[in-house]
Amino acid sequence: MEDSQITLREVDRGELTLLHEQVASEIRRAIADGEAMPGQRIPQAKDLAKVLNVNTNTVLRALRLLRDEGLVEMGRGRAIIVAGSPGRTIVVEKLRELIAFARTQGYRPDELATMMQQLSLHNPSAESRLKSS
Repeated sequence: MEDSQITLREVDRGELTLLHEQVASEIRRAIADGEAMPGQRIPQAKDLAKVLNVNTNTVLRALRLLRDEGLVEMGRGRAIIVAGSPGRTIVVEKLRELIAFARTQGYRPDELATMMQQLSLHNPSAESRLKSS
């Protein structure tokens, strides 16, 4: 597995954005700019913390955000691997929005998954069954 070197700017402590969100944004930008590609490892949290001049826990919090977005995986030991692209991150975010909206409309996650599965088949009869539900 190939390691990548990414260029990160130090966080701005005067900015209103929380530090871990600034760190996550810097890593997102580096991945979007092609400095690290899917399958490549990025530096360990302690090394990122040193470069960004923040606490390691701040970096770990940012990495958990990126993991939840599907952008990185935190492997065994201390390996941090780029898992997806910024495009995937957008899809994950839109799915989260859809899930939240569906809940406000009274749908359970399993019902939403069934609807998505039916719609993904491009089966007109499935779509008409959904409309009549």
